[in-house]
Amino acid sequence: MNFIDKVEIKLIAGNGGNGHKSFRHEKFVNKGGPDGGDGGNGGNIIFEVSSNIDTLMNFRFQKELRAGNGQEGGKNKRHGKNGQDLVVKVPQGTLVLDSNHQQIADLTKLGQTEIIGLGGRGGFGNAHFVSSTRQAPNFAEKGEPGQEIDAILELKLIADIGLIGLPNAGKSTLLSRLSNARPLIADYPFTTITPNLGVLDLDNKKSVLLADIPGLIEGASHGKGLGIDFLKHIERTNSLLHLIDIYSNNLVNDYKVIRNELISYSKKLAKLKEIIVLNKVEGFSEEEIDYIIANLKKEIGNNPKIVPISAKSGFNLDLLKREIAQLENKRVEQTKIIKNKIPVITHRTNQDNSFKILKKKDRFIITGNKINKFGYRTDFNDSEAVIRLKNILLKQGIIGALKTKKVKAGDIIQIGPEVDQIIKF
Repeated sequence: MNFIDKVEIKLIAGNGGNGHKSFRHEKFVNKGGPDGGDGGNGGNIIFEVSSNIDTLMNFRFQKELRAGNGQEGGKNKRHGKNGQDLVVKVPQGTLVLDSNHQQIADLTKLGQTEIIGLGGRGGFGNAHFVSSTRQAPNFAEKGEPGQEIDAILELKLIADIGLIGLPNAGKSTLLSRLSNARPLIADYPFTTITPNLGVLDLDNKKSVLLADIPGLIEGASHGKGLGIDFLKHIERTNSLLHLIDIYSNNLVNDYKVIRNELISYSKKLAKLKEIIVLNKVEGFSEEEIDYIIANLKKEIGNNPKIVPISAKSGFNLDLLKREIAQLENKRVEQTKIIKNKIPVITHRTNQDNSFKILKKKDRFIITGNKINKFGYRTDFNDSEAVIRLKNILLKQGIIGALKTKKVKAGDIIQIGPEVDQIIKF
């Protein structure tokens, strides 16, 4: 199966239905009271984390996702049917960004759901606008458009421990020996070109998820090799196993090359706890291994811990498992201590009442979250609807602001971003 971890897709939430304008028809009266119902709300686009998906492959050729539109209101104050929500299944670890690379949602937990695109609100029917001064309103609102988002989906694997190291250090072999994973293994660099996952059972009650992170070489954080595509996956891990081939001509350099790439990519990665795994030691005596480890410690210090193993023969794998268990236990205890210090992330809201007035050529343009919505809901071909909009502009302080901009009678006022939403002052 192809592993796709980044796609661009357009999300279009449903439009709200138009409100209805109608009057009760009574026996001796041409027009009874207004009874036009409200339009239905547009459907939302909802992302849900599913355990049955582990790649963004399904989105590769699907460039647009749409939710259902709300239906128009009806007579007798009948409310229009709401548009159907579109529920989109995504893999665990999906990050949703907008076209400016600002985060919209981070989907990390199985079953988690997030509204990514909000459907437009349905317009009010004319029954909604009855008042002591407006007994027979002959207008209704249009439905608001749903949100349109040019979204970027990025998949960052979620694993407890990441296996890192230069190509051919033996990561895939170790993953296959520690877990149930069966990656492709061969005797040349870049055997692994996609991340591999495997589950390591530490005891009858606890297991950890391992991720083999491929393609790390010097310069990976700046786009060389395959590493730039996979460094991001390490961000989801809690700790690292850093493999070094004992047959290397320069063990210290091999270690520092990878460390420098982690630091260059993210300071957060550089702070992750790690175990150095000195691999392929089956051809060395115990004295030779001790000598090599001692010299390595002289250059990099006593921390992190260094564990010599042979992934191929299985030498010292039980010791490595014990070290992994100890590392995980310490991390869990530290997580409990700082759990109450985790900040609460709030989602973006659309309650901003501010507005801007721009003078461009033949018109004044008024924009702002709240006033844009009124612009979308107004039927500019209906004189009563336009009068209502002008009253809203007055109450919002926009008329006063226009006067400070030297607006004159007869000037064109554009409400919101749509060029045909205009009135005359």
